[in-house]
Amino acid sequence: MRLRRKRRILRCVRRRRELEPASNNTAAIRHDDILLMSVVRNEKIRLPFFLEYYRKLGIDHFLFVDNNSDDGSFEFLRAQPDVSVWRTRTSYKRAGFGLDWSNYLLRKYAHKHWVLTVDPDEFFIYPFCDTRPIRALTDWLDGSAVRSFGTMLIDMYPQGPVEEEPYREGQDPFEIARWFDAGNYMITKNPEYKNLWIQGGARARVFFGDNPSKAPALNKIPLVKWDRRYVYVSSTHSLLPRGLNQVYDEWGGEKTSGALLHAKLINTLGDKAREELQRGQHYRGSGEYKAYAQQLDEKPVFWCDFSETYINWRQLEILGLMSKGNWA
Repeated sequence: MRLRRKRRILRCVRRRRELEPASNNTAAIRHDDILLMSVVRNEKIRLPFFLEYYRKLGIDHFLFVDNNSDDGSFEFLRAQPDVSVWRTRTSYKRAGFGLDWSNYLLRKYAHKHWVLTVDPDEFFIYPFCDTRPIRALTDWLDGSAVRSFGTMLIDMYPQGPVEEEPYREGQDPFEIARWFDAGNYMITKNPEYKNLWIQGGARARVFFGDNPSKAPALNKIPLVKWDRRYVYVSSTHSLLPRGLNQVYDEWGGEKTSGALLHAKLINTLGDKAREELQRGQHYRGSGEYKAYAQQLDEKPVFWCDFSETYINWRQLEILGLMSKGNWA
């Protein structure tokens, strides 16, 4: 595993030449700033609310890689004073599905910082997030000598077909996608990286009902007290060193954990699926987007009699989808 980690580091350092700095404001990063890392392509419609949400949560500086957007995403990000953005026109797939780019920027700019690595349709929820900023969480994690914080990805969806209610730029997506599956989740332990592997939820139920083992993984470790020796190896599902992946308790207790509310299942999904299927830049031959494209024409409805309306983080704790552990 040590050799594998060193190879990953070497890969990301080599890929640094693919990143063109467009607005590098990293000189403004202070020693205790909390950072956010994201790789985006054609997400202009999502970015205003995304930035607003995470600024309110307490993120101090944003690191973005723009993978050759042509919808105004790049120009929008470049104009933000608390954003540093790099552009690349090279292959997302050959860059380890973007991990080489983000690993390099994390190595260079996030050393000794808490950093949240998320996609533009993922919204971080943690215990007491309605009353405490993210710094309260990271301060507690520092005091507890915890280096990484785990979450479960929760697919949010509307009550009717996804294309029925259009999403407006800058809108809170959860005004539309307010429902989620409270159950229907399978959890195993990955023997190689020691991380949990979670599948299920709305996408597994609707898109992968015939073969749930092909459904997307829902386990993520997005919040890490970064060190230049660390690397992500599979999206934010797992890291090296392997000790960072043990965000769960093996001895019968409960470790504090959070959730990522996933706003993918709105009316933008169809266009996104067709674009990514044509590009062929995603994992397993873009099989996930192939499943979306094939079934969206039938206007599937994700809502069912067992759907829950999202209220707050306490609801997720009661349902066992996250835990406040011993953080009071």
